[in-house]
Amino acid sequence: MTWRRVLLSLLSAALGLLLIVALVEFSKIDWRATLLQLRSVSWMSFGALVVLNALLILFSTLKWRSVDAVLRRSSDSTPSRAAAFAITSIGMAIGLVLPVQVGMTIARTLGTYFHGGAFRRGTAGTLLEQSFDLLIVAFLAIASTLTWLTKGEALVWFSSAGALTLLALLLAGPLIEAARNFTALDRFQNANPHTRFGKLLRGLAELRHSGLLNTGLARRLLALSALRFTVIVLMSYQTAQAIGSAIPLWQFAAAVPFVVVVTVVAVTPGGVGINELTSVTALKVFGTPVFAAADWALANRLLVMASCFVIAGLAAVFLLVRKLLLSKTGEWNRNSSPKEI
Repeated sequence: MTWRRVLLSLLSAALGLLLIVALVEFSKIDWRATLLQLRSVSWMSFGALVVLNALLILFSTLKWRSVDAVLRRSSDSTPSRAAAFAITSIGMAIGLVLPVQVGMTIARTLGTYFHGGAFRRGTAGTLLEQSFDLLIVAFLAIASTLTWLTKGEALVWFSSAGALTLLALLLAGPLIEAARNFTALDRFQNANPHTRFGKLLRGLAELRHSGLLNTGLARRLLALSALRFTVIVLMSYQTAQAIGSAIPLWQFAAAVPFVVVVTVVAVTPGGVGINELTSVTALKVFGTPVFAAADWALANRLLVMASCFVIAGLAAVFLLVRKLLLSKTGEWNRNSSPKEI
């Protein structure tokens, strides 16, 4: 790592801390009181958050495995379901100290290093599956905007969000077919492979025959992204319940699309500060007092962070124990004679 990157990392972390301090000062919350609230969180409430976070990781893992099934070649091996889950959980944990997409990409690229096609499957696969999160969130952001413009509440958001999610699933087929026809144009097929732009066009043309432009796959990824969004909303509501906050569920649902969009361009480690400011602003728009929103945002950051590290730790221990047991079993089989067996 160069000194320039170290300096940029330090400046990024400093910016995140500065934004958190600004949020505390602006909302006039007592951070000591927030810490006391966290100490009073019951193990049952935290356990429910861990379960929801594990479900979130499971949906992310299923999305990645769906894309990986198309990207991997016959010579590549496939990580087990447990390994894929552990890699994703570790990526989520790394995403708390690095930009989220970077953390997940690093974890999956390293996790597939010994399975073949690490960059293609780890980096490209992650970016592709996460693009469907952005696509479904773009539709849901329309529902949030509609709710704000009409001054609606739960009924308006949930009904419009349901209709827009269904619309996204229905449009998957025509959009995939349009993309297939677009990449079949001569401009893509006959591009000069000796230039960077030509290589890009050739790469896009190859998508037509890769299996990625598949309606069934697109709808599966969109459906899993919608489920993932639902879990994020439930996690937000769970952390609010854990600290005794009375923020309505529908306000979290309406606010989360904007937070997810901002997360993509967040330049601070794990989106620290930027995510919190966006959450507070969006919740304020939909009727939550700034004090309550800021109090929840800080508590949510710490509780979700703790649950991520718990899951990543348990998954890593599980994989280590599993590997040790398999190696012991293999050693026992090699050292045992047929008679002994």
